[in-house]
Amino acid sequence: MTVSTPLMLGVAASTATLLGGGAALRWRRHLVLLLGITAGIVLGVALFDLLPEAIELAQGTVGERWLSGAVAVGLGAYMLLDRGRGGDGAVAATGWRAHLGPGTLTLHSLVDGLGIGLAFQASTQVGWVVAAAVLSHDVVDGVNTVSLSLASRTERAARGWLLANGAAPLIGVSLGLVLPVSPGALALILGGFGGAFLHIGTGELLPRSYRLDPRPRTSLASLAGMALVAGINGLIR
Repeated sequence: MTVSTPLMLGVAASTATLLGGGAALRWRRHLVLLLGITAGIVLGVALFDLLPEAIELAQGTVGERWLSGAVAVGLGAYMLLDRGRGGDGAVAATGWRAHLGPGTLTLHSLVDGLGIGLAFQASTQVGWVVAAAVLSHDVVDGVNTVSLSLASRTERAARGWLLANGAAPLIGVSLGLVLPVSPGALALILGGFGGAFLHIGTGELLPRSYRLDPRPRTSLASLAGMALVAGINGLIR
C-alpha cells in the first residue's frame, strides 16, 4: 500500500463534500424541503451507517454496555449543549448553538477520514471498503452542513462550514495513517456520534422542518432521506 492511495481517496472525499454543499447553496430557495430531507439523512446515517459500523468494530473489543453508554453520552452531551441557552428544536438556533450542528458534522467527516487511514493501516482491501462507504455519503455530508448552517446563520457561515467540512476528510486520512487508534476506541467514537446525530435529527431538524411546512410532503421528504441512506449502505455492505 502506498501512502498516495488513501490520500487521493481523502481528496476525493473532500471534493464530494464540497460538491454536495455547492448544490445545496445553489438550491437554497427550497430550504424547507431540504431540511426535511436532511433530517431523514442524518437519522439514516446514525441508524444505518454509524451505529452498525460501531457495533461491528466493538465485537471482541468493547462490551455492549460500553457502546450503549457511548451512544447515550453522545446524545446527552449534544442535548445539553444544544439547550445551553434555552429554546427548542422547532426554531432556528442562535449564537454559538447555531454552530453545533455543522460543527458536529465536520467532526464526523474528520472521523470518516480517520477511518479510511486506519483501515489502510490494516490492509488495502479493508481500506477500499471503508473508503467506498465514506465516499457514498460525503455528498450528503456537504448538503447537511449547508442546510443546517442556512437554517440558523448566513450564507457566509454556510460557506465557511462547508470549507471546513470539505477539508476534514483529508485531514482525517492523514491522521489515520500515522495515529494508532484501536478498533474499540473508534467504535466508542462512532457510537457517540451516532447518539449526537439521533438528537440532531429528532430534536432539531424534524421539529423545525415540520414547523415551517406541516404538510405531508415534509414528512415524506424525511422518509426519503432515510431510505436514501439505507439504500446506499445496502449497496456497499
